[in-house]
Amino acid sequence: MVDNSIKSKKVAILIENGVEDAEFQIPYKALKMVGMDVTVLGSRMNETYKGKQGKLSMQPDGTTTESVASEFDAVVIPGGMAPDKMRTNPNTVQFVKDAMEQNLLVAAVCHGPQVLIEADLLKGKQATGFVAIKTDMINAGANYTDEPLVIDGNLITSRQPGDLAIFTTAILSRLGYGGKEAALPSETDTNADWWKLADSWGGSSRGEITQGLDTALAGERYAQEAFDQYAQRTSDEALRNLLKEIIANKQFHIKKLEQRLAQMGEKPSLTANVADTYAKLKASVQGSDDNSLLRRALGDLQTGVVDINNLRVKFTDPVTTDLFAAIEKDLALYEKNLVHLYRDRLGTKPAKPTTSASVTA
Repeated sequence: MVDNSIKSKKVAILIENGVEDAEFQIPYKALKMVGMDVTVLGSRMNETYKGKQGKLSMQPDGTTTESVASEFDAVVIPGGMAPDKMRTNPNTVQFVKDAMEQNLLVAAVCHGPQVLIEADLLKGKQATGFVAIKTDMINAGANYTDEPLVIDGNLITSRQPGDLAIFTTAILSRLGYGGKEAALPSETDTNADWWKLADSWGGSSRGEITQGLDTALAGERYAQEAFDQYAQRTSDEALRNLLKEIIANKQFHIKKLEQRLAQMGEKPSLTANVADTYAKLKASVQGSDDNSLLRRALGDLQTGVVDINNLRVKFTDPVTTDLFAAIEKDLALYEKNLVHLYRDRLGTKPAKPTTSASVTA
């Protein structure tokens, strides 16, 4: 049973076209489920706002033009492409500025801090946001921290969909709904099944998360076999040594992905299990001179970076998101090292390559 103090809480959640679906839906549903009064504010009343992923279709309850910040207890700013539109609306920017100055709870996730930048609200603030706007936030005066949740006074910020359950729990608790009585984990509990909580609020399901893990596993198994084929064929010792290092890193990634699948109660799919066979067959019909092998290895890494980045921002499971982020970091590092070698073979003098990623359990 929800007590009256919770039911009296009023929260505004901002919306524009291109909003990241989960970043709107999860806080919206969680706040509604506990009985809080949630008002959706857009820039126009006669608009049906569509989510970036096509899952969300929502008409607003009002607009930021006629709304008064003091009538609310909190304002939530979801991400996606929506904040780039929100920040062009002076009424929305002023509404958020008023909320911040009146000490309302202001919570922004992913690209949401773009509105805070426009309102000049980040100077001296501890905050986080999506990595793509990190430099923008720092230039706006924020002390950027790469953490799932950063709280500074009445400001709550998070980075990406994988942080949403933690982000939403922080909002709920600061509005009076939290702790053991609410059956919510502590925001700092790294052992909590955050994906289950996010799922209950409309986030990624077990099936969706495991499909993403399986996709990443297939990619890493394919790449491991492809790089092994390249290493066997090349006469370039420097390339061979770098490929062997990448192969060891791939084996580490495969182990971690299999472990996470097992934790989710799943096994690798047939597609993931035969990915290395497909790579071997494909490699057997392609050229094998050193330059061709180097270009193919570089192309495979570049494809991997893009693919894993797409997976990293897709799911509302912080553990899986962190795993994808670690893989992306390694892939990008080895991409730099292969580029260095490629340029060296072409007679250029690039900067010294980045130190190789460590392969540890």
